Amino acid sequence: MRGSEGLTQDEAEARLHREGYDSFRWYDVPGATYPAHHHSQDECVWVLKGEIHFEIRGQRFELRSGDRLYLPAGSPHTARVPRTAGVTYLIGRRTP
Repeated sequence: MRGSEGLTQDEAEARLHREGYDSFRWYDVPGATYPAHHHSQDECVWVLKGEIHFEIRGQRFELRSGDRLYLPAGSPHTARVPRTAGVTYLIGRRTP
């Protein structure tokens, strides 16, 4: 889950692209929540600034700046942003 800290957004995007992901930057406001869902493609979330919490099959992951989370296609998960601050992250997606 932990990624290389200290990378710029451009460097992180370049790494995702080398790994075969298409990527885009996303921002969520404090308190944003995503109910249980899944994606039809592999996904990688790479936090640039802030914090976001994921729950995957009962296991909780608290991602902060520099952290990465890989979600294989079809993995059911939820996400929640703490109410204290928003979060900016890259979303990488690739077809399995």
